[in-house]
Amino acid sequence: MLHPDDTIVAISSAPGPGVRGIVRLSGAQSRSIVESLFHSNVPLKPGRVAVGTVQLSHVPAPLPADVYWFRAPNSYTGQDLAEIHTIGSPPLLEQLVLDILNAGARPAQPGEFTLRAFLAGKKDLTQSEAVLAVIESRNDTDLNAALVQLAGGITLPIAAMREDLLNLLADVEAALDFVDEDIEFVSHEAQLNRIAAALAQLTLLQRQLSERTVSGRAMRVAIVGEPNAGKSSLFNALIGSQAAIVDEQAGTTRDYLVHPLRIGEFPIELIDTAGWQTATNTIESQSQSLGQAAAAQADLLLWCVPMNELPNAATRTKWLQRTGAEVLLVRTKSDLAPVVLSAEDEVDCSAIAKNGLDLLKQTLHDFAERHARPPLAPSQSRCKHHVETAIQRLREAHNLALFEDPPELLALALRAALDQIGEMSGAILTNDLLDRIFSRFCIGK
Repeated sequence: MLHPDDTIVAISSAPGPGVRGIVRLSGAQSRSIVESLFHSNVPLKPGRVAVGTVQLSHVPAPLPADVYWFRAPNSYTGQDLAEIHTIGSPPLLEQLVLDILNAGARPAQPGEFTLRAFLAGKKDLTQSEAVLAVIESRNDTDLNAALVQLAGGITLPIAAMREDLLNLLADVEAALDFVDEDIEFVSHEAQLNRIAAALAQLTLLQRQLSERTVSGRAMRVAIVGEPNAGKSSLFNALIGSQAAIVDEQAGTTRDYLVHPLRIGEFPIELIDTAGWQTATNTIESQSQSLGQAAAAQADLLLWCVPMNELPNAATRTKWLQRTGAEVLLVRTKSDLAPVVLSAEDEVDCSAIAKNGLDLLKQTLHDFAERHARPPLAPSQSRCKHHVETAIQRLREAHNLALFEDPPELLALALRAALDQIGEMSGAILTNDLLDRIFSRFCIGK
């Protein structure tokens, strides 16, 4: 690990040109280094912006700059910290960093600013990893989940539970020291209730973690139906290009097609499948198998039935049972049939006349938003292991307390559970763990 008392510097704004670029420093020399380059009529004061200029080497004109100064321990890193905001030109920002290095700072390593925040007790390990999740968020769902974790959505309830288990362990071990005395530090009923409460909280967290999917996986939407139901026309209309062959002759789709689609902030994999029919040869049999396999992996089925045909309710039930996916009835070819009042669970559209496509896209957006799961933030994969192991140890502790086994065994089981909880929050850690976590950050964060 690098020495945490060094003064470090890095560009912390997004890569590339921009209206504003940010260079961040943290460490004891931050103020003196900034003052050697920054010129202003306003002194640096915590919590206030100082407006002035910076004079860079090999740059004839001074650059306008704002400096934000934060005094330890009231800063992100818990150290003296400064941010220089100036023109977002990459060559100018690189020269500013070079001048700061020449003034006595060293380059920050990936994640080193957040690592210092962790070492200063500003953030625990799950909150530190949430910073990375915020940076890598691809949509509002990702961002909201990361912000909840950053705000202590995992940390706060776990911290309270850990504190109670520590107190329980202290009571159990105190009783060991006074085993010959008639002193009860914690009753049998209280032991069971406190262990059960911790188990319930960890089990809830385990269920929340298991329900979450990996961030960035597109929702899979398969277009299914009888031959010549307008599936390929709908596929082309939604993606905006002629990717699928369209013909009045049934059975033109032999393989299934997949095309990426983005509706709002949600990525979607749109799948066009072969029409349902009895196979008459090997090729048709393979196309049916491929299409059904693709539909079986879908999150939503768009069941296409032309407006002039009646949907068969048994077909919907069959696909619900076969795939487990939700089924949305899409009444295609609405331009060829009289306008009728649509049911609440169907969408009428025409790929030719473009009628109803906006409503269908909005329905897809609503489905994706309704079924979105908070993404698996970087810490959550690590947390799952610790949570599962802690639950096992607490179950052992509960059985030991229930059958009033020797308190030495109960103390060992409680300590093992606390070790897992401590590793999850960072109360117990190793340098290897810190390296694995913070090396994934970009420089400047």
